[in-house]
Amino acid sequence: MISFKDKIVVITGASRGIGAAAALRFAEAGASVVVNYLNSESAAYSIVKQIQSIGRPALAVRADVSKFDAAEFLVQATLSHFGKVDVLVGNAGIWEEAAIDKMTEADWDRTIDQNLKSIFNTCRAAIPVLLEQGSGNIVTVSSTAGQRGEAFHSHYAASKGGIISFTKALSSELGPRGIRVNCVAPGWVDTDMAARALRNDVDIKPILDLIPLRRVATADDIAGPILFLASDLARHITGEILNVNGGSVLCG
Repeated sequence: MISFKDKIVVITGASRGIGAAAALRFAEAGASVVVNYLNSESAAYSIVKQIQSIGRPALAVRADVSKFDAAEFLVQATLSHFGKVDVLVGNAGIWEEAAIDKMTEADWDRTIDQNLKSIFNTCRAAIPVLLEQGSGNIVTVSSTAGQRGEAFHSHYAASKGGIISFTKALSSELGPRGIRVNCVAPGWVDTDMAARALRNDVDIKPILDLIPLRRVATADDIAGPILFLASDLARHITGEILNVNGGSVLCG
C-alpha cells in the first residue's frame, strides 16, 4: 500500500545507519533516491549500487549540509539529475559525549550545526522547490533525547529538541501550502553511532531494562516509520512526532 513510484527522495546522512536503511526501503517502494553523505564515500556508493540492483535510479551527493551552500548544492544536484524533489528526509547528525563542565564552545557548535542547523539548511534549500511544485513531504529525525534530555549529552539533547519544535512550526506554516512536515523520534538504535555502548554487556543491560519491548531498534525499525510518514497513508498527518523507541519514552 506504500508506493513512491515516480517520486524523488533526498536523504541526508544516507551512507549508513538509519539513512541507509531508509534509502533502501524508499527504493523498494519505487522511489529514486539521492544518497547524501559527508565522509563515507565508499559506503554511499555501496548504497547506490544496492538501490540500482533492485532497478531504481540513485545518485550519491557529497555535501556537508551543516553549511547552507552545501545544502543548496545538494538540492540543485537533485534537480539537475532528477528534475524535482518530492520527499526530504533530514537525518544527518552526530552523537558525542561531553559533560557540561568540560564541554567546549567547539563541541557545542559542532553538534548544533551537524544536527539542527543541517535541518534548517536543507529545508531552506528544498522548500522553495516544494512550494513551486505545490506539494512535498519533509520527515526529520530527532531522538528521545530531544524529549526528555540526556545527561552528558546536553548539546545533543538541545539539538534534537530544536528539531522537534522546528518540525511543529514548519508543519503549521507549510500545511496550508500543500507540504506535510513530520518527525520520527527514535530511542536506542543499533547503528555505528551507538555501537560502543551497545556492544558492551555491562552497558546494554540497563538500556534493555528500560525498554518494554526488551530490544534495541534496528535501523530498519526506524526506516519503516519514516516511509509511513512520507506516504499517502499518512496524508492527514502533519506536525507529528512519532516515537519509535520500544516504549522507553511515552509522550504524546
